[in-house]
Amino acid sequence: MEYKDIKKLMDDMGNSKLEELEIEFPDGIKISMKKGKKREVLLEPKVIEASAPMSVPVVKKKEEKGIVAVDEAKEENYKIIKSPMVGTFYASSAPDKDPFVKVGDRISKGQVVCIVEAMKLMNEIESEFDGEIVEVCVKNEDVVEYGTPLFKIK
Repeated sequence: MEYKDIKKLMDDMGNSKLEELEIEFPDGIKISMKKGKKREVLLEPKVIEASAPMSVPVVKKKEEKGIVAVDEAKEENYKIIKSPMVGTFYASSAPDKDPFVKVGDRISKGQVVCIVEAMKLMNEIESEFDGEIVEVCVKNEDVVEYGTPLFKIK
C-alpha cells in the first residue's frame, strides 16, 4: 500500500463518523486507526444575516352545508433568518447542550440563534430582529445553502 493510499484512508476516516477502523490485507499489512474521544468546539467570528419581512399566505378552509369553501388567503408577516453561507447547521454549541433557541422563545436583536459550520469554522448566527420564534426551518446537523431559511420570527 502506498503513502497516498494511506493518506486518503486517513482523510476519509477523519471526514466520517467512524471512531475506530482496523484493516488487515491478505499480504500481511495491518492498519489500525482510532479517533480521539475528546472534541473541542471553537467559536469563531460572528456572522449576521437576515432578510426583510416576508409575507406568507395562510389558507383556511371552512365547511358550509357540506361544501368545502376556501377563505381568502390571510397574510401572515414573518421575518426570516437565512443562512449567510453554505455549511452545517447546529442548534446548540455542543451536542450535550440545550439549543440556543426553540419554538416559542422570545428573542432580541443581536442574540445568537444558531451556529453554521463552514470549512471547520464555527460561525455564530445572530438575529437582526426582536420577536418570537415561530418555526425552526432546519434540523440539527442539516447541510444548509446560502439563503436557506433557518428561522421564522413573528
